[in-house]
Amino acid sequence: MPLRPGDPATLGRYELVGRLGEGGMGTVFLGREPGGRQVAIKMVRPEFAHDAEFRGRFRSEVNRAKQVPPFSTAEVLDADPDHEPPYLVVEYVDGPSLAAEIRATGPLTETAVHGVAVGIATALTAIHGAGVIHRDLKPGNVLFARGGIKVIDFGIARAFEATSQHTRTDQLVGTVAYMAPERFDPADGRPVTAAADIFAWGAVVAFAATGRTPFAAESAPATAMRILTQEPDLNGVPFSLRGAVERALAKEPGDRPTARELLDLVLAGATPPLPPALAGPTVPTPALPAPAPSASALSAPAPSAPAPPAPEQVPDDAPLAAAAPVRPRRRTLAVVATAVAVVLAASAGVLIRNDVFQTPAAAPPAPGTSPDVPALPVTSSGAARTPSPEERLKAILLGKNRMLIHAAEIDRDLAYDRHFTEVEAGNGTGAKSEFALIPMGVDFLIRALYDPDGEEVCLGVRLDPDALDTLVGTECAATKGTLFELIRTDLLDDKNRPRYYLYNDTHGFLQWDADGGSEGTGAFYVQQVGDAQPLTTFSFVDRGPVPSPSPSR
Repeated sequence: MPLRPGDPATLGRYELVGRLGEGGMGTVFLGREPGGRQVAIKMVRPEFAHDAEFRGRFRSEVNRAKQVPPFSTAEVLDADPDHEPPYLVVEYVDGPSLAAEIRATGPLTETAVHGVAVGIATALTAIHGAGVIHRDLKPGNVLFARGGIKVIDFGIARAFEATSQHTRTDQLVGTVAYMAPERFDPADGRPVTAAADIFAWGAVVAFAATGRTPFAAESAPATAMRILTQEPDLNGVPFSLRGAVERALAKEPGDRPTARELLDLVLAGATPPLPPALAGPTVPTPALPAPAPSASALSAPAPSAPAPPAPEQVPDDAPLAAAAPVRPRRRTLAVVATAVAVVLAASAGVLIRNDVFQTPAAAPPAPGTSPDVPALPVTSSGAARTPSPEERLKAILLGKNRMLIHAAEIDRDLAYDRHFTEVEAGNGTGAKSEFALIPMGVDFLIRALYDPDGEEVCLGVRLDPDALDTLVGTECAATKGTLFELIRTDLLDDKNRPRYYLYNDTHGFLQWDADGGSEGTGAFYVQQVGDAQPLTTFSFVDRGPVPSPSPSR
């Protein structure tokens, strides 16, 4: 993407020539060294840059990451923790991510999966050998380069994660579907070790083979619950890799192999016996062999035959930003469920004030219905009936139903139809006007359902030092700029729906300026109002169930 107005033209000695992406930690630019070589430069977000504690962690982790040899990893080339803002320079890998490849072509062939497994295990061997833990291994951080697999973003996540060694214990940076059980469980002061990366390896390899994660569920709490209490679903994982993946996904860190042991297992291509504590009575059923791929299958993924439709599941790159003390093997299911709910606390570093959903456990699905989609209400005679307004609102607030966000004062609806552009006022038609809430404790992420590339896009506040802050599309990560509180008012809209203020704790209320925008035709903005009354209220117009996969992570 081209640079935007306000983007720097240079960072240190590097010329910036374009944008590669943007996320909760910062913006990634395509840069050029004085000698002409292209590099990837991650510029840290301002809210982190102004934290002296963060700078210390950032400097420490960058120095460690520089020691990682470039074996199946994107080499860390340079960094300046003292720059305003700090930045990190890494090798530029011109290739698609594993996540993008699976999205485009489906699960990989067996030979291609084997190449991915070997490449990532090689990278982890190098990373762990330098004393670094990746902490955020996921398909989006595995790239296909000309020479094979390249793992990126290793080690740096710890600089963004407040740990017990840095006074705060209620934050994590990670992606829930790939997080090891101990990542949810800081009880007894257990630190995160390299074994967490091995667990993530197992989940990523299973995803490459099947197109779904081994603990896939309809929401983040449900996914975390399965990670903590259930065995992985490895149907479709090649028999030659099944044993290694099972070992990697062991609940206890001590039962997992090291990265070097894992690499040896994968290269041997055998299915080793499980530790006695993990051995079960059943024998895995091998997957059907895939067609033979081309000779380049190890360095580039080859598409497989179309796979059967996967069950509805959480998007696998859904980020998570909090932890709670859980000892799943020593607690009842109800206690584990409560603890899993706590993992959805806001990444601002504050524990949630109430349980996430505040609803009883769901009853078993009615015959003929999907367990992932709530059944329609029924009458005493068993006939379906129209949901009440209260039931529709509850489904919206639980992230089950999509909605229009209606600005009552101007009789317009929020609209968003292009990544990293501003939210506009629309007429309520088309996918660009549809959104879904993702409950995060007592706050919410707001996901835009117009996803031209099939990626998750949520609304967030973009800071503008020269004008009012605006609402744009960004990564669905729980940050200070993306979490919103819904404050119910005593007002109703013209259809008797309750009206809310949309409030971001850091930046203020979402409001409408009739004279705003580049053409003076009006624009939404975000601003603190002090003791004044916010100018704009919003109601939610139900548009039915969220399409699969549900955005409620």
